[in-house]
Amino acid sequence: MSANFAYQNTRDFEFILQEWLPTEEIFNYPQFAPYYSKDDVKAFLAPILKMSKEIIEPTNTDGEKNPVRFENGQVKTPPSIGPLFHKIQQEGWGTSNIDESEGAMVMPHILQAMVWEMFNAANPTFGPYIILTSGAAGLIQSFGSQALKDMFLPKMMDGTWSGTMCLTEPSAGSDVGDILSRAYPTENPQIFKIKGQKIFITDGDNDFTENIIHLYLARVEGSRPGTSGISLFVVPKYWVNEDGSLSANDVQTTGVEHKLGQAGSVTAALSFGENNECRGWILGKNPLENEGKGQGMAQMFQMMNMARLETGHLALSCIANAFYNARDYCQERIQGRLLTDPKSGRVPIIKHEDIKRTLLMGKAHVEVMRAMLYKTYFAFDVRRHDTDPVRREQANDLIEVTTPLCKAYPSDEGWWLCGEAIQAYGGYGYCEDYPVAQIARDIKIYSIWEGTNYIQALDLVGRKMTMKKGSVFAAFIDEISQFYDARRSEELFAREFAHLGKALDAYRQIQKILLGFATRQKMDMVAVYARRILTATAQLYGARLILDQALLASQRLRELPAGHFDTAFYQGKVEAARYYLLNVVPNVWITAEMLATADTSVLDIPSECFNY
Repeated sequence: MSANFAYQNTRDFEFILQEWLPTEEIFNYPQFAPYYSKDDVKAFLAPILKMSKEIIEPTNTDGEKNPVRFENGQVKTPPSIGPLFHKIQQEGWGTSNIDESEGAMVMPHILQAMVWEMFNAANPTFGPYIILTSGAAGLIQSFGSQALKDMFLPKMMDGTWSGTMCLTEPSAGSDVGDILSRAYPTENPQIFKIKGQKIFITDGDNDFTENIIHLYLARVEGSRPGTSGISLFVVPKYWVNEDGSLSANDVQTTGVEHKLGQAGSVTAALSFGENNECRGWILGKNPLENEGKGQGMAQMFQMMNMARLETGHLALSCIANAFYNARDYCQERIQGRLLTDPKSGRVPIIKHEDIKRTLLMGKAHVEVMRAMLYKTYFAFDVRRHDTDPVRREQANDLIEVTTPLCKAYPSDEGWWLCGEAIQAYGGYGYCEDYPVAQIARDIKIYSIWEGTNYIQALDLVGRKMTMKKGSVFAAFIDEISQFYDARRSEELFAREFAHLGKALDAYRQIQKILLGFATRQKMDMVAVYARRILTATAQLYGARLILDQALLASQRLRELPAGHFDTAFYQGKVEAARYYLLNVVPNVWITAEMLATADTSVLDIPSECFNY
């Protein structure tokens, strides 16, 4: 088995931070100005590149050789994971970055995301241990009483304790409103007895932290049915007594899943209150004092929306690392002769046309997805720190619209893109001796985590397109249209802008067809096409972003002297944009044509037909 972190440099990160996005706005916010500067980006990221290779990558190999085990009722994690978790937490790269206390030294969200792209690429199974602890701590920070904050946050932020998100149950997954977990009042109005089972809980147990803090969805007995009656509870594996000591809290791990990939990450089945001794603190109002309404789903979505973005980010890390590994292999592998010069000697396979096509396809997708994600992370910093309420609202609107795109597009495309990276190796790619086989196994879960990508598609067409009576999504599409109108006369990119214009027209047709389905109460037709509409939306938006980067790169090329070391970087930006606009974006109008046929075969076929 072989894991390899193949990022060679941080040049694309530097381009995004120092040239493309106006990050001086972020670095000038009072919380960041004393510590960060655009000019220092390379010096900041270079040690992270080194750390990812030398410290984090070996833990990926360890996770494959020593996968998670469940023995005698105890979870056993790979030996290197615990020490790495504590190192990352204690050195300030992890949960402490959510600290909102005055004077806390935290990274801008966009910069932290770049750190974690490299960490995740070096070992994608490790990231969720930190990510979920940060998400759980963030919910306590946002909704907990001061007593709960004092009790939990310091030890979660320094890595003494970890955290999880507990939603899925044996009888309820995406349909969270049907969960069977129950909460029963006690003499203390903030403490409830908890009883239920949860499954597929990522990092739901470990052997390297003193306590595990579960953010647990349950229905208070007597509250409303459905999602409106669900509440959120802080349920520690070990109860925290008034003197700070720990005692058993009737939380048991009943097993771990044996998965396609992610061998170093725990996926646990958990039982709460089997002996009626499990307790948890409620976050927010008691539904029995609030007309039966719980606040759990609204609270949990804070964590879930960030987790969705981070899931897409994990997928991007895997895609990028797969193609960087394939690139390195193709530069070294000597085989075949050029079709254009068959009498010449054998050449590195990166010289062959189909290999170049494969690698450029990967490069273009990585750069589109990276642009999409980091523009959204930029918006997180604006929403959190800007003093202008209008700008904060605009940033929030962008986050709302792009979250399903950022989660689903990388995690949907990543599966087949990693397959293409394997293809570039030939037979060696199918062998576990080379890293792309493991990357392909690891990446598949991301299209399922945090709501399957069908759920993301329904979120896009059902909620995001109708936010504020449709004005938010209309502004999102209008911004792409304004970009097209302002720059379409660029002669160097005439074909690319023609494709963007055609895609815009096709997307408006998609919107009209969707409206027609909704008007005729044909929501089943919306469901049939939802995932393809999400993909087309991401491709349209991605085209706008990568074309914007290409315009800047072409300007830089004109300014550089002959033979400059940055020429290849900017030329690559231009060619990646050309490939994406001319080879990927046509799917937008193909999708429009499919919707126009209004094919009902999916709805018409009886279930029994799948038996033959």
